[in-house]
Amino acid sequence: MMDAFYSFLGLAVRAGKVKTGDETVLHEIRKRSLSLVIVAGDASPNTKKKFKDKSSYYQVPLYITGNRASLGGAIGKDSRVVIGISDNGFAKKLISMLDE
Repeated sequence: MMDAFYSFLGLAVRAGKVKTGDETVLHEIRKRSLSLVIVAGDASPNTKKKFKDKSSYYQVPLYITGNRASLGGAIGKDSRVVIGISDNGFAKKLISMLDE
């Protein structure tokens, strides 16, 4: 199940609909240009709280899943703690995959 999620995340990257990095994702949340935020399960409690609070305030869905290595591998980069999805269609599909 998670293999399909990571594959679809890779597709979103190739489509140019993914933002990564703490500051970049925070900036995009504030601009209200993200449809989904994904935080690695092994992120620090402080990072999880920061993104939960921002996402809640700006009403952006947030999911905590996977780990740094698997999220980074899915998007073809080193480990990643935070990923933002800027396309509504990709976000809806990823959310439905995570809710299964």
